Amino acid sequence: MKVLWQHCHIATMAQGKYSIIEDAALVTADGLIQWVGPRSEVPVAEYAHAHDLHNAWVTPGLIDCHTHSVFGGNRSGEFEQRLMGVSYAEIAANGGGIASTVLATRAASEDELFASAYKRLRNLMRDGVTTVEIKSGYGLDLHNERKLLRVIRRLGQALPLSVHATCLAAHALPPEYKDRADAYIDYICAEMLPALAAEGLVDAVDAFCEYLAFSPDQVERVFIVAQQLGLPVKLHAEQLSSLRGSSLAARYHALSADHLEFMTEEDAIAMAAAGTVAVLLPGAFYCLRETQLPPMDALRKHGVKIAIASDLNPGTSPALSIRLMLNMACTLFRMTPEEALAGATHNAAAALGIGASHGSLEPGKVADFVAWQIDRPADLAYWLGGELEKRVVRHGVEVTF
Repeated sequence: MKVLWQHCHIATMAQGKYSIIEDAALVTADGLIQWVGPRSEVPVAEYAHAHDLHNAWVTPGLIDCHTHSVFGGNRSGEFEQRLMGVSYAEIAANGGGIASTVLATRAASEDELFASAYKRLRNLMRDGVTTVEIKSGYGLDLHNERKLLRVIRRLGQALPLSVHATCLAAHALPPEYKDRADAYIDYICAEMLPALAAEGLVDAVDAFCEYLAFSPDQVERVFIVAQQLGLPVKLHAEQLSSLRGSSLAARYHALSADHLEFMTEEDAIAMAAAGTVAVLLPGAFYCLRETQLPPMDALRKHGVKIAIASDLNPGTSPALSIRLMLNMACTLFRMTPEEALAGATHNAAAALGIGASHGSLEPGKVADFVAWQIDRPADLAYWLGGELEKRVVRHGVEVTF
């Protein structure tokens, strides 16, 4: 069944550029884009329906490629502490941070976690997100990591949203493994990952490589097991210090290395050679009041793809708007609106390993797109807050909210 979408302008985001087509049209069929181009060249065919988009700007559906959307509890108190001068590391050392979310998440039922995450994801969807990655990492034992990943799968079934599940068991040291990090890594590698992968709950494996989390050697052990299980890897790296985690990620051809404020030019060279995407997270940078900028010049110089994500989490980036992240990427990281939009479409798809099917409006790709009532594509990074008038289409079907 062919459907025509016309009277619009299109930023296809092919090759990570606006790639604008004025007075354009799309043809979709069976959930895929069949044709895209100038309206004057629309193929002659019998269309089941023709949609008038009223001069909208059409972009690919936005992709939030790094979130921690499923969690229990609330850490607004820590937000207040940081504003009073207490550091992230000090809060963590006193039982706060990730550890406090772990306690609240373990205490929550699967239904409770589903209900709260459902509300958060609807905010992202109202911002034009059609694909999202969600990490576990607040369970930190087999039972609770399974619970989180089951919730993530349920969310993908309940919402008109493509949901990718990442196992982040190597997120922090659980209290029962205090001062026994190597033993916890053994547990992840020998029991957790094999069991969760066998149950079909995992699309990728992530870890937190940082002085207050896990060392490069410990992360590498997780990566080796992930590869043995046939799972791609990702990495939280260089957020607070330089441990060369992004170079480690590149050696294992990771889909992405994320945060990256303290990465070096050598890391950028390694990532470029491996095709590893740099996922920048301006929400965490902003909330932690960081001053060390990611090395934008090095990333551009060496051709590393740059993605932008919300990092939606309860502690350091309680962000419910991907468009706000686009603005922050421009204002804080000195990106252009075109780079920022590519970061939440074309390059975000690459960060999830789905670049062949998502992230740009090209024939053969999945028909996920948003028709925005805006004056130009830069408006998506320009407006702060609010809900822009739009129509969201996923798999060729319009989504209602």
